Amino acid sequence: MKDKKIADLREKVEYKRKKGWEGVTGKTEKKVFDFAEQYKRFLNDNKTERETVSYYKKRAEEHDYKEESKSKLLLTNRGKNLMLIRKGSKPITDGVRIIASHVDCPRIDFKQNPLYEDTDLAFFHTHYYGGIKKYQWTNIPLELRGTVITKDGKRIYLKLGQDEGTIFVVPDLCPHLSRKTQGDKKAGEIITGENLALLAGSMPEQGKGKALVKLHILKLLNEQYGIIEEDLISSELEAVPAMQVMDLGIDRSMIAGYGQDDRICAFSSAEALFDTGIPLYTTIVFLADKEEIGSEGATGMNSMFLIRGIYRAAAAFGTVLNESDMLELLSKSGALSADVNAAVNPLYKSVYENDNASFVGRGIVVTKFTGHGGKYMANDADAEWVSHIRRIFNEGKIVWQTGELGKVDEGGGGTVAKFLAKYGMNVIDAGPALLSMHSPYEVSSKIDLYETYRAYKQFITQG
Repeated sequence: MKDKKIADLREKVEYKRKKGWEGVTGKTEKKVFDFAEQYKRFLNDNKTERETVSYYKKRAEEHDYKEESKSKLLLTNRGKNLMLIRKGSKPITDGVRIIASHVDCPRIDFKQNPLYEDTDLAFFHTHYYGGIKKYQWTNIPLELRGTVITKDGKRIYLKLGQDEGTIFVVPDLCPHLSRKTQGDKKAGEIITGENLALLAGSMPEQGKGKALVKLHILKLLNEQYGIIEEDLISSELEAVPAMQVMDLGIDRSMIAGYGQDDRICAFSSAEALFDTGIPLYTTIVFLADKEEIGSEGATGMNSMFLIRGIYRAAAAFGTVLNESDMLELLSKSGALSADVNAAVNPLYKSVYENDNASFVGRGIVVTKFTGHGGKYMANDADAEWVSHIRRIFNEGKIVWQTGELGKVDEGGGGTVAKFLAKYGMNVIDAGPALLSMHSPYEVSSKIDLYETYRAYKQFITQG
């Protein structure tokens, strides 16, 4: 009897060692791989926040979400934010449930006056966005995607990349010449921000004068898109990796591709909502912008878009809220900050504390706190909310694990969780673990993707 009790106890405390692929055969494996194919197509087609919001606006409309609705509400904000709101069986005054992810990703942005010529080559000045290792962005194929607003207010979508048969690069220095310039420097100093300049062309415009290569580029932009140089001041142009999203490994169990932090959670949460009936609580899938640079601005999680959306949803669903009602509603609400964690990379074990780290292939990661240096700037979920999430995930037989972002003094990071928690609601981070996070080619597990989708469905139905 004593041995049995010890065995039962060991089974309970070793939940973290569950592997997502254990017991997956036949139909379930096909579901996992089919879902991954849908996700890969989504990643390939949507490499900017505007593209992602546009994609899910269309997907939502296909599922009868509308700007005016008594049950399925679709709200957008400046083309870079989106809220999908599904009326629940409980009154909205009992609180809402939120799954909030972000759709902006680390990248290279154009400066406002980007185009210049130097030594018979044309370049674009850039300013990197988010936390990147700058050296990872040199000599890889990049493509341009974004929006240009012309002098007369016309909106032009610009896309130049793999599909159009052309790419761009940030040229690096060859090893024969880099010993003194780069070889003795720290990794963060090898490439400077100003050296992340995008090579744009080399053919001069026929004629006399200076900057003829630049002039030829401007001529082509005008002929093909109707853009003049001054229009680039009112543009949002991004250089993003041109590589295709691919299966990784002989067993094809993983996915390699750009933008998985955090579009893997955006995809999983939106698809989970579409595939779920009437939820217990009114449920909001929130796609945020600007998370990678602090969630500020009119389209970040720290804006008032969420509150405006809840006011509007309540009115659409038949309840008029005053400010006091809203504060009470928010205090009764709960959220998942749907964001990724850093999976243990066995090549760099020293930065992880394995008992509290997350692993590829072990399901969705429930992260109680983020932040750095003693949980600074973190949300730290209440034990009661952790228990609630643990219970509903276990009831749904979700494969899940806990995790933190490296050893205590090693690093850290933040998510949108703290911006939701300021409203007084319960919040915890939950998303899959990635390898090579913030790189141009991140790696995820197909089973983790699928378990994340299942976990979000469980949260929607059980709240």
